[in-house]
Amino acid sequence: MSQKIVVLGAGRVGKVIAADLSTEYDVTSADISEQALSALAARFPVKTRVTDLADPKAVGQAIKDADLVVCAVPGFMGFSTLRTILENDKNVVDISFFAEDAFELDDLAKSRNLIAAVDCGVAPGIPDYLAGQLVNQMQIDDFTFYIGGLHFHGTGPNGYLPTFSPIDVWEEYTRPARYVRNGELITMPPLSEPELLDFHMAGHDLRLEAFNTDGLRSLITTMKGRIPDMKEKTLRFPGHIGYIQELQQTRQPWTPNKWTPKDDEDEFTIMQINFRGAQDGQPKKISYDMFVTWDPETRMSSMSRSTGYSCTGVVRCVLEGLYKQKGISPPSCIGSAPGCADRIFQHLKDRNILLARTEEALA
Repeated sequence: MSQKIVVLGAGRVGKVIAADLSTEYDVTSADISEQALSALAARFPVKTRVTDLADPKAVGQAIKDADLVVCAVPGFMGFSTLRTILENDKNVVDISFFAEDAFELDDLAKSRNLIAAVDCGVAPGIPDYLAGQLVNQMQIDDFTFYIGGLHFHGTGPNGYLPTFSPIDVWEEYTRPARYVRNGELITMPPLSEPELLDFHMAGHDLRLEAFNTDGLRSLITTMKGRIPDMKEKTLRFPGHIGYIQELQQTRQPWTPNKWTPKDDEDEFTIMQINFRGAQDGQPKKISYDMFVTWDPETRMSSMSRSTGYSCTGVVRCVLEGLYKQKGISPPSCIGSAPGCADRIFQHLKDRNILLARTEEALA
């Protein structure tokens, strides 16, 4: 009998997750939006259930028969929803970008013998799997990654459109940014330490603006004492920092029409992940480049697919018995588990989410 999965949330990423998992599993998508559920069911073999995901009792009813739950709700309700899932004795893979510390639910998950994989998206997610895998293979002195979701036509700062939940995008611009320098935690304002960088990927030459955001998250804990320097930066087109600061001063961060992209927007996701250190006594730099574009065939965005397929890779690791650790599991722990990183990256490759690896010997 096919295993049953309930995906909470039928938004831009939730629908990708449900669609991908429906090729192998019995999938139900739960959301308050009948329109979103109908659109999903019209294209994929997914069952639907209209559910107020802000109501713990309604969530409990929706997931009561599930073998595993995927939590794909907006960040502001992510922590409480994750707690509800655990209180209902369900294993869970979570992509909600909540501000709270997931480890506060570690005792709850362990007391109920549950797997709770969190932050299993594109970033956090993909860089973490790599860090978890590579830290067992080499000495890592510096770990820095850059990530951005942009539109080809939105090159001006005022032309920006979010490629995922606008509420969660705005959270990136307001949450204090944490990184690690010489083993010490450093906290900086978001949008700080700007730099201009040139990228040459997939035939595209791009000059982008990078700035601090709070993307390290659980890496600060899981890699403490193992990687002395760690930093994450968000990428936008030049001038974006000034644009956002102006919006913050007017206290009008966005309008629904301006900040709500359509599914057929020509957008892309770009990421570069850099590790510096030594392997077998030889100084080395290992880099991974990712460049993903909107898919006209599935009409699903690059950010939705990169995030969603990272999540469904972890789901398969759990359901196939490859990942078994109980309690809260951030993605670096999943990447450290034997076979999991390779399984996830093959899963991504099969779905045309490709990471180009380069190695460089350092003097």
